[in-house]
Amino acid sequence: MTPTTSTASTASTSSVDQARELLREFPVVDGHNDLPWALREQVRYDLDARDIATHQGPHLHTDIPRLRAGGVGAQYWSVFVRSDLPDPVPATLEQIDCVRQLLARYPRDLRPALTAADMTAAREEGRIASLMGAEGGHSIANSLATLRGLYALGVRYLTLTHNDNVAWADSATDRPGVGGLSAFGREVVREMNREGMLVDLSHVAATTMRDALDASSAPVVFSHSSSRAVCDHPRNIPDDVLERLPVNGGVAMVTFVPKFVLQAAVDWTAAADENMRAHGFHHLATTPEAMKVHRAFEESNPRPVATVATVADHLDHMREVAGIDHLGIGGDYDGTAFTPDGLKDVSGYPNLIAELLDRGWSKPDLAKLTWQNAVRVLGAAEDVARDLQATRGPSNATIESLDG
Repeated sequence: MTPTTSTASTASTSSVDQARELLREFPVVDGHNDLPWALREQVRYDLDARDIATHQGPHLHTDIPRLRAGGVGAQYWSVFVRSDLPDPVPATLEQIDCVRQLLARYPRDLRPALTAADMTAAREEGRIASLMGAEGGHSIANSLATLRGLYALGVRYLTLTHNDNVAWADSATDRPGVGGLSAFGREVVREMNREGMLVDLSHVAATTMRDALDASSAPVVFSHSSSRAVCDHPRNIPDDVLERLPVNGGVAMVTFVPKFVLQAAVDWTAAADENMRAHGFHHLATTPEAMKVHRAFEESNPRPVATVATVADHLDHMREVAGIDHLGIGGDYDGTAFTPDGLKDVSGYPNLIAELLDRGWSKPDLAKLTWQNAVRVLGAAEDVARDLQATRGPSNATIESLDG
């Protein structure tokens, strides 16, 4: 099924109530939230200025009251830094430190999590399991030792690229460089398998996705990507890649970003991004000044609006291709300027679950989507790592030795 249009969600009140009940037992594991970067950009990590114990709209999509209202039981906090920073490793460490400060500040609500068992323990305690994912291979600076260092600090996935290529992997939104993964890129994947770090294939080119699936002995994830057959954007996952997930065991976590899920939003976004650059802002900027530019553009050029149903269309198709055991959710909150109607912030997950209930999704299938698949895939990566560590030591290969 590859629908060309979406209608607004018509989920009934009873369906939303059922969704909230399901989420109390099987809460959402969200694969990607950019709160740490938003805190860096807006207040330079001044957590008093953005106290997420209280409602932080309109500044943020994310705070503890809305995470609770949304039925979130585990969150991968992105420790993203931009790929054009001159020295991304210290900036990544600052992002990790931000997450650690949040965990220390809100221990009644947020629980550190490094393993699948930690995620389960957090759910049993009624706290939100907090994991970290590094968004972009530039954060390891071509160093396997740095990769291991990030894992030791708690990072549990690495997105191989962000919007730009790295020397060893091609991005979905850059010109082809090495044609997927280089020899060193394949070694990065193997070393991630050995550590137990999930290989995240959001943002990468389709060639990189295929190469990583060939190289990985552990399940992969797409922390925040949707279906390319439903919306033809290079950030999305082609069907031939989705078809490989059952053999690999991985999970594709659907994202909510309108410019990735609604075809009509693709052209609009290209024009909006160009407008941002013309005003001297990075196209991903979400500072108050940048948002003023966004809003002014939108007043003159009304944006196409995605809905809960738009996202559900992607999930329907992805279930047909990959199967229910290989789906999850990765909203990308606080990493996007716009969100779909009904999914305006992290409180909106019950609306999506209600929409899927009304489309005939069963409660056991929804439990897999929200909780079980994401917990399983991290546990599987841990199992692979134990086996690999018993047979080989850390790799000290360099990009110069493997790629010349």
